[in-house]
Amino acid sequence: MASLIPLANVSPELIEQLLDRAFGPDRHARTAYRIREGTQWLEALSFAALDDEDMLVGTIQVWPVALTDPDGRPHPMLMVGPVAVLPEHQSQGYGKALMVAALDAVDNGPQDAPSLPQVMIGDPEYYGRFFGFRAEHTGGWHCPGPNDPARLLARCANPAILPAEGMLGPWHSSPAGGGEPRDA
Repeated sequence: MASLIPLANVSPELIEQLLDRAFGPDRHARTAYRIREGTQWLEALSFAALDDEDMLVGTIQVWPVALTDPDGRPHPMLMVGPVAVLPEHQSQGYGKALMVAALDAVDNGPQDAPSLPQVMIGDPEYYGRFFGFRAEHTGGWHCPGPNDPARLLARCANPAILPAEGMLGPWHSSPAGGGEPRDA
């Protein structure tokens, strides 16, 4: 079965090749790319799956994003995805193993830094049943591109903190510290 390693240990070229094979070369036009535009995936939360021959077969990336409420306040979140597995290795548990690793890293971060809410675009039945992602709190959220509201999912220990409305986009912390992530 899969061995998981930090995604930072994989060459960027191999990651891009895998993503092209999993999602097609037009993947950059997807709304998820617009949401996280200009940010870098978070190394401590992003993983790669290797098969028994140590060949790259899957990746997961987690990104800093924010939901900007109608008053202009950003509410930092983590965007999970893409979860990518080579077509010939799908339905073998690699994607699930990658999700478990990433969410475990999110949930078990530093004790003095509670995990941020997580957001993703995906199949609500699958990601809800196995990982607790739901669309019930994202109905008033907007994306910078077309999206199916039923596939915009959130996972949060306390959904009461989630803004009812807002626009998802990249999270860029200020170099001066004024834009550092805070509890949402």
